[in-house]
Amino acid sequence: MDPPREALSVFDMLKIGVGPSSSHTLGPWRALQRWLRELDDELGGLAGVSAVRVHLYGSLALTGTGHATDKAIALALLGHEPETVPVESISTFVAELAAARVVHLADGHSATFDPATDIVFHPDERLPGHANGMICEAVVDGRAQSSTFYSIGGGFVLAADEVVGSGGAAAMVLPHPSQTPEELRAHCAGRACRIADVVWSNEQAWRTPEEIRRQLGEIWRVMLEAVYRGCHTDGLLPGGLGVRRRAPALVRRLLGDADADEPDAWVDLIRSRPCRFSEVLQFVSAFAMAVNEENADLGRVVTAPTNGAAGVIPAVLLYHVCFSERAVSEDEILDFLMVAGEVGTLFKKGATISAAMGGCQAEVGVSSAMAAAALAEALGGSVDQAMMAAEIAMEHHLGMTCDPVAGLVQVPCIERNTMGAIKAINAAELAVAGNPDDARVSLGDVIRALRETAEDMSDRYKETSQGGLAVNVSVRVPEC
Repeated sequence: MDPPREALSVFDMLKIGVGPSSSHTLGPWRALQRWLRELDDELGGLAGVSAVRVHLYGSLALTGTGHATDKAIALALLGHEPETVPVESISTFVAELAAARVVHLADGHSATFDPATDIVFHPDERLPGHANGMICEAVVDGRAQSSTFYSIGGGFVLAADEVVGSGGAAAMVLPHPSQTPEELRAHCAGRACRIADVVWSNEQAWRTPEEIRRQLGEIWRVMLEAVYRGCHTDGLLPGGLGVRRRAPALVRRLLGDADADEPDAWVDLIRSRPCRFSEVLQFVSAFAMAVNEENADLGRVVTAPTNGAAGVIPAVLLYHVCFSERAVSEDEILDFLMVAGEVGTLFKKGATISAAMGGCQAEVGVSSAMAAAALAEALGGSVDQAMMAAEIAMEHHLGMTCDPVAGLVQVPCIERNTMGAIKAINAAELAVAGNPDDARVSLGDVIRALRETAEDMSDRYKETSQGGLAVNVSVRVPEC
């Protein structure tokens, strides 16, 4: 049966949030917020709520601690927003809640909540709707009542009675709806325009042009600041693996004593420096690692389409900005994000962007395809060449497992972002230099292949840390 038709915005694919995982951190955060709103509406207020408890199942239970699901739940109950919470204070907020064991829900009313006992992990159980399941429970006037939610990847959340895959987005009617790459290609052909032009037209069904530009600008700013922070922050990542941040040392080796005290000047500095090809590749790797090292440290990043793959698109976009022969305009940066986001929607509609459902091919693989298509169009490629670039990038990620060591979004996740960025650049260059008529695999083919591969893949390789590198790497936690 064909999946339901969806209307997805690029802002559904590119969300500002906190690391390390969109499905394990941002998704549960949004689920708790949604539950509290619905509970408030249902009860006519939260004064009768005396206690709160959250149950985690499947992948949320198996890797929830390493993915900071417990912290996300705490922050949601404390009333913080992913876009604005002071990330440097997250540990303090969580510690204070652990000590107080009380949350203030609304109108000065308090309910008991002890993170140590009221976040319950069920690693041997899985709810029927999705690998990332959670039950939010409240004691209301002495009786327990609960709601079930699923975090389906990229920060998307569905209730138990909602069809997985719809995202509740089917009601919007777009001028150029595209469920498949073939439909998007037809819209572009009918208007004799680029992918970016079709997306700009669709996005205006939700927002004004001024709002679109502002929000895209905010996304680019968060991406750029994540790269800059990650390239200027040394130290060990949390979690006990003893993983050292590598992006700063790599950038210092490339730039020497040269530096700048803010992101835009730093980009200008890199752009002004003559680079050998090998140095360009090292910069791209540093950009990608920087974002995902920030992500692993609960920094603010953009899901693209997920947190685990957050470094690929910023790295490829910065490659274009820093190493193009001509200056790249703000409009071109916004177009790049538009194309990347639209290609991401095609993968979500036709397959999955959840590592808990499809492995890392659904995260880094999709992100690489998104970046490849955007770069190909930015380089002057045709619509067919952009789609060819996305296909090439995804084709060579098919079958990639999600096997985080110790359940942390660190090994091999950070390095995989560098590989995804390099593959995206290679795919875009190959596509722009090639003839799409000679291609034997279409973007639609590879999306279907991703869906089938995800369905056939063992759950051990889907963000459970029960297979692959997660069980074959001897972890020695360094002494402090």
